[in-house]
Amino acid sequence: MCGIVGITDFRSNVDSDLLRKAADTLRMRGPDDSGVWVSKNVGLAHRRLAVIDLSPTGHQPMVSADGRYVIVFNGEIYNFPQLRELVGGSSSQWQSQSDTETILAAYAKWGPACVERFHGMFAFAIWDRLNRAMFAARDRMGVKPFYYHHSSDCFAFASRPRALLRLRPSWGGDSLDDQALRFYMESGYIPAPYSIFSQIRKLPAAHWLVSDESGLEIRRYWDFRQVVPERGWEKWKEADLLDELDEILARSVRSRMISDAPFGAFLSGGIDSSTVVAMMARHSAHRVKTFTIGFEERAYDESQHAEAVARHLGTEHFCERMKVDDLLALKPIFSRDFDEPFFDSSAYPTMAVSRLARQYVTVSLSGDGGDELFGGYHYYRIARALDRFYNLPRPARTLVTRVVASFPQHRMKLLSAMLNQPDAVNGFCFARSIAKDFQTLLTHDVLRHTIGMIELLAESARSLPDGLKAPEIAMRLDAFYTLPDDYLQKVDVASMAFSLESREPLLDQDVVEWSMKLPLKWKLRGGTNKYLLRKLAYRYVPRRLLDRPKRGFEVPIADWLRGPLNAWMCDAVNDPRNIDTIPFDRARLIELVKIHNSGARQAHPLLWAALVHMDFVNGLPENSKAMASA
Repeated sequence: MCGIVGITDFRSNVDSDLLRKAADTLRMRGPDDSGVWVSKNVGLAHRRLAVIDLSPTGHQPMVSADGRYVIVFNGEIYNFPQLRELVGGSSSQWQSQSDTETILAAYAKWGPACVERFHGMFAFAIWDRLNRAMFAARDRMGVKPFYYHHSSDCFAFASRPRALLRLRPSWGGDSLDDQALRFYMESGYIPAPYSIFSQIRKLPAAHWLVSDESGLEIRRYWDFRQVVPERGWEKWKEADLLDELDEILARSVRSRMISDAPFGAFLSGGIDSSTVVAMMARHSAHRVKTFTIGFEERAYDESQHAEAVARHLGTEHFCERMKVDDLLALKPIFSRDFDEPFFDSSAYPTMAVSRLARQYVTVSLSGDGGDELFGGYHYYRIARALDRFYNLPRPARTLVTRVVASFPQHRMKLLSAMLNQPDAVNGFCFARSIAKDFQTLLTHDVLRHTIGMIELLAESARSLPDGLKAPEIAMRLDAFYTLPDDYLQKVDVASMAFSLESREPLLDQDVVEWSMKLPLKWKLRGGTNKYLLRKLAYRYVPRRLLDRPKRGFEVPIADWLRGPLNAWMCDAVNDPRNIDTIPFDRARLIELVKIHNSGARQAHPLLWAALVHMDFVNGLPENSKAMASA
C-alpha cells in the first residue's frame, strides 16, 4: 500500500524537488521508503508501505530490466505468483519478489489487456519511454483511489488531491465543481469521475487510460453491472450453493493473507467480518489478530458481540474502549486526510479502529462489500416493497399515497414522498438521499446548470440488463456508486491515515461476478436480508452470536451538533467567508440550524454535509479560496 504521484509536462521540465514535496503530502500512505524518478518533462514519485518483498528490491519508482518502462504502484496483485508463470521466462530474470515487477512484465507482454488478468486492488501508472505515453489503471471495484488532471499543458496524477494541489495550487483554486457539490449535498459523496475540484477528476473503477501529447483516452475493461442473474439456480440445493460460495470466498481470503508483514482483521461481530475472520482462522498457521472499538455508552457499543465471536473463533482479540465523544479528537486527522468533502461520519470510528490495529499489524482484512453484493441493507427490502407498489394501478397508488400522507408522524410524510416518486428506482434514490424532503441549501444558480443525484442514478439504471427487479437494480447502483466513492474511500483514507493497509476479500472479482449471477431469492427471503451469506456464516459461528439488528458504526452527530460541536456549527454558519465562497442559501441554512437545535426534527444529515463542506473550503490555501470565489 502506497502513495503515488506523477506528471508529464508538455511545456517544460519537471522540478524533482517539487515532485518530492508532492509525494511527501502522502507520507502516511507510505512511511517506509520514498523515491523520485525524473527524465526531463516526465516525473514519477512514490511513498512506500512495505508489505510484499520488504527488501530494497521492492523500491519504487521501478524501472523494467530493459529500461523502457517505469512504474509507480499502489495496492496489491494477489495472483502475481501465477502471473509470473504466465509471463514466462526463467526465474533468474526476476530481480525481486514484488508484485510491482510482475505488473511491469505483464504490461510489456500484454499491454493494456494486462489489467484483465489482475486479481487485486490497484492504482498504478507506467511511463513508456519509447512511445512517450503514460498508461494508468484502477482496480475493478475502486478500492484504491486515482485522481488526475489533464490539459493541453500536462497530465498529472496522484493517490489524493492534496498531492496534485502541491504540484499546482491553481488546480484547486480555479473553481470548485458545482456539479460535484450538488451530488455531494444530495448523496453525501462525490461519484467518479467528478471531484470537488473542477480541474481534477477521478479515474472510475475498472478503467484504464493512456495519456500522451495527442490527448487522453479512457476505457472501461470490466463491468459487473451487466452480469445477468442466471436462470436455473432456483433448482439448486441450498447446500450446494453454500459449498460453492464457501470455496470462492475461502480462495479470496487465502489470497489476501499473502503478506511479508503482520496481518489481522477488523471484527465487528456482524455477518461479513465474522465470515472473513472465520476463514482466516481456518487457513492460518498462526492465531489471527482481530480488532474492534468499544464505547462506554451502551447505545453505541457492539464490542461485546465482536468479543463473543472472537472467543468462539479463538482469535487474539484487541478492543479499545472509549467514550463516543473521544472520537472528536480525531477531527484534525479527518480534516487533513479527507481532502474532499466527506459526509460519512463513520469515518471517525474507522480511523479509531485503524489506529488500534496499526499498533500490532500492517495489514487488516475487512468485510466491506457484503451488503451491496448479497442484499444486506434494509433499503433493499424497501425497494422490493416499492417494486410491488408501483405495479398497482395508478388510482390505487394515489389512494395509498394520500392515506399515508394523512398521518401526522414525519416518518409517514417521508414514506408518502417516497411513494409519490414516479417509479421504484426514483423511490429508492429518495430513500438513499441525505436531503430527503428538506429544501435544498444550494442556490438557484447551481441548480440551473447541474443535474441531481436521482437523475444520475435513474439514467444508470436504464443501462442495466432488462428484467432486473428493483432490489437487484438498487444493489448494482450501490456497488457502482456508493461503495467505491463512499465506503471504500472511507476505509482507504481512514486506514492510510495510520499507515495501515486494508484488504477486502468480498470484493474479489470472482465473488462479485458470482453474486451478480445469484438470483434475488438467495439474497432476500421473507424478512431476512443477506440470506445465503448469512447461512454460510452460520457454518462457522453460532447463529445466536450473529442474529441481531444491523447497526454498523454509529456516531451521535445529532447530539454532537447540539453539544460539543454546537459552537463550531454556529461559527461556520455565521462566518462571512462562507457566504462569499460557498453557493449556499444562508437563510435556509440558518433555518436548518434552528430546526435542529430546537429538536423539532433531526436535520443533522443535511446539516452535517453542509458543515463538512464549509470546513473543507476554509481549510483550502488562501489563494485557492480567493480564486474559488472569483
